[in-house]
Amino acid sequence: MTDQPTTRKSALDRFLDVVERSGNALPHPATLFAMLALLVILLSWVAAQFGLAVQHPSTGATVTAVNLLSLEGLHRILTNLVGNFTSFAPLGTVLVALIGIGVAEHSGLMAAALRKLVLASPRVLLTPIVVFAGVMSNMASEIGYVLLIPLAGLIFRSAGRHPIVGMAAAFSGVSGGYSANLLIGTIDPLLSGLSQEAARLVDPAYTVSPLANWYFMAVSTPLITLLGWFVAERFTAPRFPDAVSSVMSRPEEAAEGSSELSAAERRGLRFAGVALLLLVAALVWSMLPYGALPGAGFLRNPGSGELLNSPLLSGVVAIIFFFGVVLGLAYGIGAGTIKSDADVIRGMSASMTTLSGYLVLVFFAAQFVAFFNWTQLGLIFAVNGAESLRALGLPALPLFVSFILLTATINLTMGSASAKWALMAPVFVPMFMLLGYSPELTQTAYRVGDSVTNIISPMMSYFALIIAFFQKYEPRAGLGTLVAVMLPYSLTFLIGWSLVFGLWLIFGLPIGPDSPLTYPAVEER
Repeated sequence: MTDQPTTRKSALDRFLDVVERSGNALPHPATLFAMLALLVILLSWVAAQFGLAVQHPSTGATVTAVNLLSLEGLHRILTNLVGNFTSFAPLGTVLVALIGIGVAEHSGLMAAALRKLVLASPRVLLTPIVVFAGVMSNMASEIGYVLLIPLAGLIFRSAGRHPIVGMAAAFSGVSGGYSANLLIGTIDPLLSGLSQEAARLVDPAYTVSPLANWYFMAVSTPLITLLGWFVAERFTAPRFPDAVSSVMSRPEEAAEGSSELSAAERRGLRFAGVALLLLVAALVWSMLPYGALPGAGFLRNPGSGELLNSPLLSGVVAIIFFFGVVLGLAYGIGAGTIKSDADVIRGMSASMTTLSGYLVLVFFAAQFVAFFNWTQLGLIFAVNGAESLRALGLPALPLFVSFILLTATINLTMGSASAKWALMAPVFVPMFMLLGYSPELTQTAYRVGDSVTNIISPMMSYFALIIAFFQKYEPRAGLGTLVAVMLPYSLTFLIGWSLVFGLWLIFGLPIGPDSPLTYPAVEER
């Protein structure tokens, strides 16, 4: 706790200062991708001069580096610049999903549902429910950061507990458990699209479903909830005792504690609940075997009648869109926040305005990915890297634990999950495919490493905001305070999640629908 002023910085604070300065020295992610795209063009020329080539492990054909710093390369860049952007796999899926979720968020459904979940919690279960709500909030973009974390502080204060214990627990779920969820969110189609682009360096027909990691991430939800609960009570609570200090008893603070749902909000939630039951019933009806009920199974595979490779799984983004629109509309009508079609369109538009920076980032990321694919450097690096790893003879478990640790380390200086994966996927997905491991498995390991250090990374976009939330109740709180509070969560999540990932590998459990652990095109392991 920060009751005693510090006269000198600890070794941890000095280390984090170095990390912060190093991260701030990096250019904007969009600029970084533009620079990398130019670097790929230069590297393609160097590789062509040296005649870099490998033998394709599946076809046996010779793969040579393609020089983009040539007249033909220039023509290809100019004629495909727009197409690279518009055909970039994650772009359409993210836009469609966010349009639907935007209606639910703009209507107030997301905010009211989270408040209802936290407010209805008994005191003894307050901590795990706050962590769980944080994990589940990830399907609604940044609402967990801007709403749930400060709300958790207010709820804990009203329960006689220190607000920072509640905010830390919420932060651990929102950011440390970023990849875990019982439902599919916008990050799933985004990452799967990047994985698919990378996998096609080796196998041009390979597809990665947005549900690729669903089983693993669903099981990870109670895991993160329990681990977060343990850390909050074992490490955070003793440093921030329940005794309410004067800073938490100011009149203006007490006025903010009124977080009860209004009559309109409760009516909106009832309307949304009915709509949810109807939508779930229709979804279950669509999954039933043919003939079980009249018209049942209409979203199953028309040829085989199976759920695998069915319109249900391939249309998950459209389902997210439809659920967001219908539930948001139902809530809005009940709560009175949506009075006309113009309100619905405003909700959709509001979600798009938050993507302006993302669209610029995607433009340059799409060029980098396309250039990298054209040069065939990704496949060349992957084949050579796979041979080096194969020569080391590392078993699957230490190999993937090393990859998780690498991802967690990179996350300290580059916060964006999609930006990191856009950089790492073209190298590591093909590399692990050539070692016999599926893109879905590699993506799962990446998501574990990417999540666990979010809460101690100064480069995470909401890090400064969380410090401000802490300072509301601990005025001397700073970067070191936040990291000191969240470091036990980060280490516990890293160890616990890696152990579960290891058990998944040992027992060969499926990580998602039609998502194998191995890449079957590799004949020899």
